[in-house]
Amino acid sequence: MNIETRLVRPFLTDKEWNLSETTVKESSDSLDKRTGIGTEWLGWQTILEKPNDALLENMEAIGTEIHNKADIFIICGIGGSYLGARAVIEALTPEFNDRGPQILYTGHHISGRYLERLIAYLEKPKADGSDKQVYLNVISKSGTTMETALAFRILRKWMHDRFGDDAVLRIFCTTSKNGGALNKIVKAHGYRKFILPDDVGGRFSVLTPVGLLPIAAAGIDVKSLFYGAVECYQKLKTDRKNLIEYVTARYALYEKGFAIDLVTSFEPALTSMGSWLQQLYGESEGKNDKGLFPSVAQYTTDLHSLGQMVQDGKRNIMETVFKVVNEERTMKIPSEGNDYDGLNYLSGKFMEEVNDKAYQGTIQAHNEGGVPVFIANIDQLDAGSLGQAIYYFELATAIFVYCLDENPFDQPGVEAYKKAMYRLLGKED
Repeated sequence: MNIETRLVRPFLTDKEWNLSETTVKESSDSLDKRTGIGTEWLGWQTILEKPNDALLENMEAIGTEIHNKADIFIICGIGGSYLGARAVIEALTPEFNDRGPQILYTGHHISGRYLERLIAYLEKPKADGSDKQVYLNVISKSGTTMETALAFRILRKWMHDRFGDDAVLRIFCTTSKNGGALNKIVKAHGYRKFILPDDVGGRFSVLTPVGLLPIAAAGIDVKSLFYGAVECYQKLKTDRKNLIEYVTARYALYEKGFAIDLVTSFEPALTSMGSWLQQLYGESEGKNDKGLFPSVAQYTTDLHSLGQMVQDGKRNIMETVFKVVNEERTMKIPSEGNDYDGLNYLSGKFMEEVNDKAYQGTIQAHNEGGVPVFIANIDQLDAGSLGQAIYYFELATAIFVYCLDENPFDQPGVEAYKKAMYRLLGKED
């Protein structure tokens, strides 16, 4: 995992770069020495320093159980409780997959229509007339987050109505070790429970049972994912040159007045990786009138909607483009006798070759149009490479937010909408 800054450097003077680099190195040292804000939330590093192989084997075993038995596996959570798992699952499983369970998501919004239609789909028999085998994983540290708690209450009742006593074996709860409403529900019903460590925040939790269990249930090798992150952790303890350059360039652009970081990819499988990064950046940086606004786009699709704005709009946008370096080439473009669409000049080429030229042309055009472009190189689409990317961006985020003199690990602003909502709903406490 590395990020190229060659298309960003021309936008910065030597003075701007040097001032930023000094701040970034000080922030990096502060994180390593644990003298910065929020050091009680560094468990996302601790789990990589001392890997728990027994936990990984447990996640793998239960994930295999779900993978082999379930027709549908529901992930019920919001924010960091599902975005990391979804990013990995959608990157590494085929879009049109008939092996293993169908992965569905709920608990990430408040929509009765969605839940009604979800339940109707669950109740619809399979093609052979048999019932769908459904498993449910609810993920919430507190158990009281409105979106997730409502969905879990409704689906928990449905699971018990449909499967009776067997529902207990089909429902998995990932929550804090002690306290919280979800622990009370676990104790009352006897559901299987997995622990989110107290020193790991939600958006940094993908390499805990929060992400590992759903990812394993999807049939992905969680050991390779986890040890990819371990490899990155160990390397970045001694060689942080590339990461320091990336954060230096990003922070210098921020100080120069750039306001938006548009995270993009030319590979649809990585779109949800952008959504995970959007939360990691947005919830970590956005405090006290500071931070870059993270947005997500899928190219070339969104070049036909956002492309004009990126190319010619207000020059306050930077781009972070995910690039798969060793991309598998699979589909060749056929030749046609009449060539009505004029595409015979591409005959014999792989679709990936055409997509790569679209990538090259886009970053060239955007860069010449005044957009600094970071290229985030992922070696290949496999579990180990994604594990490396996850830790790389977690560390880069923590260092960047220390540059802002803020706590990377809290999210006080998220509580504002909750308090207003609960007050309007008449909740007294």
